[in-house]
Amino acid sequence: MFIEVLKSKISHATITQAELHYEGSITIDSDVLKAAGIIPGEKVHVLNESSGHRLETYVIAGNPASGVVCLNGPAARHGYVGDRVIILSYGLLEADEARHLVPKIVYLGPSNKIKKS
Repeated sequence: MFIEVLKSKISHATITQAELHYEGSITIDSDVLKAAGIIPGEKVHVLNESSGHRLETYVIAGNPASGVVCLNGPAARHGYVGDRVIILSYGLLEADEARHLVPKIVYLGPSNKIKKS
């Protein structure tokens, strides 16, 4: 049986942009994505610490070293520039595999620079 478990977490991210007139998704600095093991197009959950909103969308890679975390399209209605968010991705694994999975966790500091991974 497959179970869904946490694969990656980006913690303490700050929304830098919200672009309502876009097709949808979240744009994240590609350096941060690489550190977290998240690939473009991957489904993520975005948890807004400021509002309590939780949304599901997919990832677009932003420019490296840009610090960008941009909510696009309808997702832009779920956060404001300056809001803190947690970004989670999950994987489907066999239960035995899941017991040994160590999620990649990336902590961001000011300007969404990697503080610890």
